[in-house]
Amino acid sequence: MELLVKVLIGVGVISGITFILLFGQLPALRKTPIGWLQRLLAVHIPYVFDTFDQRFTGGILVRSIRQLTNYLFYKRNPVVLIIFLGILSTATFLFLSASWSQLSNLQLLPVLLIVPAPYIFTYLCATSTSIYITAANHARRMTDYPYDHALFHPGISCTTCKLPKPARSKHCSLCEACVSRSDHHCPWVNNCLGRENYRWFLALLLSLWVLESYGAYLGYTVLSPWLKFSTLSGLSFRSAEFWNRLALIIMSATNAGGLSIAGVTILAFTTAPLPLGLLGYHVYLVWAGTTTNENSKWDYLGEDMGDGIVWKGKRTEVTAYKRRLAESRGEVAKVVEEVHVDWPIETDQVVVTTTDGLPPRGCEHLYEQVFSLKAVENLYDLGFWDNLMYVLRGR
Repeated sequence: MELLVKVLIGVGVISGITFILLFGQLPALRKTPIGWLQRLLAVHIPYVFDTFDQRFTGGILVRSIRQLTNYLFYKRNPVVLIIFLGILSTATFLFLSASWSQLSNLQLLPVLLIVPAPYIFTYLCATSTSIYITAANHARRMTDYPYDHALFHPGISCTTCKLPKPARSKHCSLCEACVSRSDHHCPWVNNCLGRENYRWFLALLLSLWVLESYGAYLGYTVLSPWLKFSTLSGLSFRSAEFWNRLALIIMSATNAGGLSIAGVTILAFTTAPLPLGLLGYHVYLVWAGTTTNENSKWDYLGEDMGDGIVWKGKRTEVTAYKRRLAESRGEVAKVVEEVHVDWPIETDQVVVTTTDGLPPRGCEHLYEQVFSLKAVENLYDLGFWDNLMYVLRGR
């Protein structure tokens, strides 16, 4: 009984901490208890530890931990990928080797498709190189997406790559390259997720959830002779007798199945919500016509609007006015030429952020102050179905 409780608590704590660290920095959760816990785990506790370490060891422990952390999370390395595949492979092998003879052919048939899927999609995510923007493919990448003149403006170059930044791109310091339609760098696949391999990441999340859910179902099937939940009928779930009898039922099934069946079943059941939750978040991003990187940019733009430093104008009017103003001074207007992009929708907006809260100098009458993200168009939102089709085609 005590062992079972410890296993359940341990798995629950690990799953909870993983969820908090992965999702706590998301804009939607930043001001929630999950965001607070993420800052507690990632900022405040390390600060207290650093203070004590400086006092008693002169900072030796913190320096060692930072070197390890820097390698694990700020250098491109396969450690997390190896751990992920190691846990997946070990759990799968233990479960199938122990339960294979107890399952019917009909139950085993889906295993032939479900088990290889996460490995295939992990490989496709990890080996994708077409997402990187290089001098050789830069001209082509400039024609992938138009500039929305809100989150992405023309005429800006990457300070590292020394190339003009295509719309929706971002430089990844771990991959040491700009990434087309950058979403985020994923340590689980040791690669960035971008224009071409983002679809495989969605498939990976889905396949992981299916594998864990089906594994939990098979485990329940094998352990069902010991899971006599019918004995709980008539008992109130508020009573101590209910929980004592439930614990005995689970303990009996755990003893019968052992680590290979019961342990893996509990692991699959408790961790299946993680890929499902992450998949749900990314389905939301697809629905919104944005990426993880762009979602953060929208969040920061909303904060700037709250500070009263965001202004919006019509790009054609601003460009024409600047041209006339330059001509009246006998100067040549500086206009950044944009590459034509075949995109289903257009926008005439130009959104700028100023440091002093005043409209851009010289053309104040052409701008209006905006305080809501609803006033800014998302040029990349084509509607959920079209957004999804573009993602599935690797666009």
